[in-house]
Amino acid sequence: MDSTASTSLATLWDEVFGSQPDPDTWVVVATAVAALAVVLPHGVWRVSRNAITIAHEGGHGLVALLTGRSLSGIRLHSDTSGLTVSRGRPTGLGMILTAAAGYTAPPLLGLGGAALLGAGHITALLWLATALLLAMLVMIRNAYGVLTVFLAGGTFLLVSWLAGPQVQAAFAYAVVWFLLLGGVRPAFELQAKRRRGGAGDSDADQLSRLTHVPAGLWLFLFHAVSLCALIGGGRWLLEV
Repeated sequence: MDSTASTSLATLWDEVFGSQPDPDTWVVVATAVAALAVVLPHGVWRVSRNAITIAHEGGHGLVALLTGRSLSGIRLHSDTSGLTVSRGRPTGLGMILTAAAGYTAPPLLGLGGAALLGAGHITALLWLATALLLAMLVMIRNAYGVLTVFLAGGTFLLVSWLAGPQVQAAFAYAVVWFLLLGGVRPAFELQAKRRRGGAGDSDADQLSRLTHVPAGLWLFLFHAVSLCALIGGGRWLLEV
């Protein structure tokens, strides 16, 4: 029995952390087109942007914990806005990194996902995403947030547990393309809002108050990170 259990664990380990074959080139291109189709049209983006908000607020929360701050909770709203509340010093490096993590989290997650897919670790990416979403679920403090994170985590769990290799690959590539492409648009939206005199308490403005660096430079950083992640991640994804 012990031998059977050990064999099963070894098999599971190989399935999750081993490498899987790359999908066909047409699958990679098709998933990129599908990601564009849910990022570019305004009506669809109003819904799909919820997934970017999950990554955005999750980035705030994760960096808050990594820098020694206490995470009080995360809220996700139906208008695709969100709020992450952490406790600790109101100034200093930890607060700066936490504030900077929101707009940079989706493209950097996409870049990390592209690296995993480029190395053939499709199943590992799906299980890692599931674990992160389940961990985030514990910190959600409103009903809409619980619903969206639960549905996202449940989808990843079902695909990673029940779907075949081809479906897993297509799903994983679509998600990573979405993070890379969808990670670019929010910075442009923030720039447009600030041009109209809105978003006075945005992440860029908070960072400006924390660092005495103009908010426009922080916005430039958000653009640079998202565009560089798209270029680098896209190259990895297309090398099949």
